[in-house]
Amino acid sequence: MSTGALKSVGSAAARPAASAVRTSRAGRMRAAATSVWTALGIVVIAVWIFPVYWMATTAFKSGPAMAADPPQLWPHSPTLVHFRKVVDDPLFWDAVTNSALVTAITVPAAVLVAFGSALAIARFRFRGRGLYVTAVMLVQMVPHVALVVPVFLTLSDVGLSDSVPGLVVTYLAFILPFAVWTLRGFIAAVPKDLEEAAMTDGCTRMGAFRHIILPLTLPGLIATSVYSMILAWNEYLFAYFIIASPHKYTVPLWLTHFVTSEGTDYGALMAGSVIVSVPVVVFFMLVQRHLAAGLTAGAVKG
Repeated sequence: MSTGALKSVGSAAARPAASAVRTSRAGRMRAAATSVWTALGIVVIAVWIFPVYWMATTAFKSGPAMAADPPQLWPHSPTLVHFRKVVDDPLFWDAVTNSALVTAITVPAAVLVAFGSALAIARFRFRGRGLYVTAVMLVQMVPHVALVVPVFLTLSDVGLSDSVPGLVVTYLAFILPFAVWTLRGFIAAVPKDLEEAAMTDGCTRMGAFRHIILPLTLPGLIATSVYSMILAWNEYLFAYFIIASPHKYTVPLWLTHFVTSEGTDYGALMAGSVIVSVPVVVFFMLVQRHLAAGLTAGAVKG
């Protein structure tokens, strides 16, 4: 065999080995990058979860345990005394009732009105449409704290201050712009060809809305409902200025009576926070499967 032939055979044998080395090196780099991103994700999740964990564990600690040095990461002798103090407070049940009423009215009303408005913006052309869309976007840029005094004076003038209806009207005013903007995006993402095809097959416009738009925008409706509930249930700033009577407090306002000039009852405050967080968590757990399924179905259908 000639020298040239031997060199060719050697080069051919070396190429797979070099390729394997490069593949192995690239695999190690990908594995290292994955490990770094995974570690970073774990750190971020821990930072987010730790305050909630600390709130929940503090609710079960006794007074000395809360003041222990070093702090106890887990209650060594769990107690329910703080939870008993919370549920034995008559104002607690008034606050839960008021928050439930405000939320039960605000969420359906916000979703219904916002969906109709978003549908009109996304599907119809009318005079002033561009101005309306711009106004919806600009309203969201105004800090809520800058509107507290105007809102309070307006409600006082119409006799809605210190009332649950006043809170509902206020929450609707601040939820609707975000809800309209969000739902507009979901509706605009539904191809008009689907509606036209349905109407060509004999559907009315209402039938096309019911069978085409509504199912495909269900994830947006659920997401808007979750956002509306979180805001209505947890909102504090406007409730603080609008509501004056203790028996009309919502749960965020009620929690503040554990903070007095004499000190803060951290155990009862944490126990109350745990209890009032449950409805939002339960609601999210109930709808997250439908939300994820709807988003996935929409992505697959394109």
